[in-house]
Amino acid sequence: MKTMARTFTIGATSLLIAVSSGFAAASAQASAPAADPSGFASGAEVQAQVREMLAAMKPDQGFMWRPLVRDGATVAAIEIWKKPGRPAVHPAEAEYAIVLEGSGTLVSGGTMADAKVSNANLIEGSQIEGGATRPLGPGDVILIPAGAPHWFGITGDRLVLLGIKLPGAK
Repeated sequence: MKTMARTFTIGATSLLIAVSSGFAAASAQASAPAADPSGFASGAEVQAQVREMLAAMKPDQGFMWRPLVRDGATVAAIEIWKKPGRPAVHPAEAEYAIVLEGSGTLVSGGTMADAKVSNANLIEGSQIEGGATRPLGPGDVILIPAGAPHWFGITGDRLVLLGIKLPGAK
């Protein structure tokens, strides 16, 4: 009888351990975070990247671009403008941006004078004729359709954008 009781106790203990392990594994699976496909940068990380970029810019450098988060070919990047660039058109990409710091001017629409193809994703010109002019400041949101001429002017010491190029039809 002792042998039978001992066998039962060992068997019951083994079963209890097996069941407990199963519950622990199931519980761990249920509470484990799912894979997160999104890119993420905290406000502190954004501010740190802007500070690093400003420190890295040369005194005469007018523009710097650096990726912040990405998903394959789609990139959300910090853009720092200290000098205005040339008017531009992105034939196959819409441009979405949020002004993070600074002030400037956006001219968009109209027609671009002296257009020259720089590469497949960029046409630059000397000026925009007949475009709409808007002042820019922190918090402003910009969406420029693919194929639309646009230009950023700088009215303070810099204009800092979070910019994303998105595939888009004209």
